[in-house]
Amino acid sequence: MFYFKFKKMKRLFVFVPAILLVLFLLNSFVLKEKEAKKKPIKEGKSSAIANIIFRSTDGGQTWQDISKGLPENLQREGVWSHGLFANDRGLYLRADNGVYHSEPNSTTFFWTKEIFPGNQREIAPGKNGIFAYNFRGQFLQKINGKGDWSPMYTNFQEQAVRINRTIDWMYTNYKEKQVCSVFETTGGTVFIGSNNALFKSTNSGKTWKYVHVGGWVMKIVESNGVLLAASTQGILRSTDDGENWDRVISEGGAGIAVERIDGGFAAIAYNTITKTNTIHISLDSGKTWNNIGEGLQPSWNSSLIKLIDGLQSSLNISSIKQVGKYLICGRSDGIFRSSDMGKTWKLLLPSIENKGFNLSVSGNVIYAIPNKGC
Repeated sequence: MFYFKFKKMKRLFVFVPAILLVLFLLNSFVLKEKEAKKKPIKEGKSSAIANIIFRSTDGGQTWQDISKGLPENLQREGVWSHGLFANDRGLYLRADNGVYHSEPNSTTFFWTKEIFPGNQREIAPGKNGIFAYNFRGQFLQKINGKGDWSPMYTNFQEQAVRINRTIDWMYTNYKEKQVCSVFETTGGTVFIGSNNALFKSTNSGKTWKYVHVGGWVMKIVESNGVLLAASTQGILRSTDDGENWDRVISEGGAGIAVERIDGGFAAIAYNTITKTNTIHISLDSGKTWNNIGEGLQPSWNSSLIKLIDGLQSSLNISSIKQVGKYLICGRSDGIFRSSDMGKTWKLLLPSIENKGFNLSVSGNVIYAIPNKGC
């Protein structure tokens, strides 16, 4: 009798630790799963990835290919036009199922990846974090220092359709407004650029107001309380928190880009007569403007230009940034730099397949993203 009891107890002593071990392993697995969702993932480097993004830390004099660790499909498709931005925290890039981040001043370069919960492709900086959105106006926001993405502006479409009843393809197919941009000022005012409309909220998206600008607004920047916008009507300026807008640059075509520079703004606009993109700078907060792109335009005879119009169009300027004392310009044949506010330009980096670069800046770090075409 004692023998059988001892034998059962012996089995129990073996069985109980085994159960405890299994429970411990399961618990460890669950904790690791939770941590994996919270913490960014350091991506490994694949030698096959190249020519997606370049970085310069010396004013564009030398460039480093930092593409390793990004999804392979970007090699073929390129980076979505509104799928990245740079600020003082570094470069953020939206691709596949994640948001990739590169710190600007890290000596050992790598990408960190955070799993993204939605299908929004566009991202933009906000006052306290990051916005993610899509053309149907479905917004998410992540606050700096927080781990979760939260829905934002869930009432936007309902209010936008009610206050602007323009009938277009988006309304016909979705009963919604198409969204092409979002911008938040330092004071917390939010603007959403839509099809031929601009919407404004001063109470964190609770209510929205229609602002008449007469066209699409693709991008807005702010400097010392002055707003500048690139729109289909040219370059627009507002000094009253976006209530009213004046057209300050109009060359017959759309505004291509607007950027902050020391003392004012830089802008690119399309000229319908010369069929080129022209660069302008303002050092008085956008009141007056100077065309500084002469050194970047073709210099041959205008009649010859007409004969080879396709070549001229291929040399269009797509982006302008300031880094320290330099202006950096992206044109279809490469990246150029000026140390005299646009009087003269020097080629720094030839383009890949003659499709040019889009530029982003974080502090003294320049990021160059080759265009892949339409």
